[in-house]
Amino acid sequence: MPASRTVLLTGAAGRIGTHLRTLLPAHGHRLRPLDVRPVPDEPDAVVADLADPTAGAAALRKALDGVDAVVHLAGIPLEAPFEDILRANVEGTYRLYEAVREAGVRRVVLASSNHAVGFTPLPAEDGRPLPVETPHRPDTLYGLSKCFGEDLASLYQDRHGIETVSLRIGACVPEPVSVRMLSVWLSPGDCARLVHAALTAEGVGHTVAYGSSANTRAWWDLSSARALGYEPRDDSEPYAAALLAAEQRSPREGGELGRTFVGGDFCAAEPPCRHPD
Repeated sequence: MPASRTVLLTGAAGRIGTHLRTLLPAHGHRLRPLDVRPVPDEPDAVVADLADPTAGAAALRKALDGVDAVVHLAGIPLEAPFEDILRANVEGTYRLYEAVREAGVRRVVLASSNHAVGFTPLPAEDGRPLPVETPHRPDTLYGLSKCFGEDLASLYQDRHGIETVSLRIGACVPEPVSVRMLSVWLSPGDCARLVHAALTAEGVGHTVAYGSSANTRAWWDLSSARALGYEPRDDSEPYAAALLAAEQRSPREGGELGRTFVGGDFCAAEPPCRHPD
């Protein structure tokens, strides 16, 4: 698949979306930003609620006109009340795929999450990295919504021929800030390289790939990401000594669950209650 001429970037005002707005154009992609709120420094960005079946759907149809591919980041990125997760992450993703199908767009890069398998035990330090074939074991309602997204992508590939790369993204921040992040860190530069590979690889069908940098302490098997053409350049190890010393002085919260499972502190998180409007 040639480098996409125009890519619809949903969730463009979020943390990862902001990184990609800065870094992805250098890989040959022209971005059309979309978010539920105005996107800073993007006066032509589309403002739309993907879960809205009327105004949101109309804005999305217009935004998809002339688009070659979609990078779908929109949604709630943390644990939240069920009603909010359902609307933003489940209904919004479903309506995005329906609009993609109607518009004839053939490639989606979907932001999944390692929290889709969050209750999977951590691999042994000298053991095999966690494979992408690991069964879903969500650690939160948020993680459950990412399982839905991966399965929805699989359905739309089988039924409608829409190809998707579902990226189980780790911690995409400028630098790791905890010991856990030494294993799951995805530098912004590597994030852009990974998304570019997912947009341009041939014949992906529905591919699931972990999203992390080339970390010395990595937990995940990056073979499916590398098969797309992803070549990570960064490693969290230069941050290790300082983070290990800081955690020894002030252990992080999360208890035994947070030290045992892939999802870390998410495994101990309780969904917040939704207050009546």
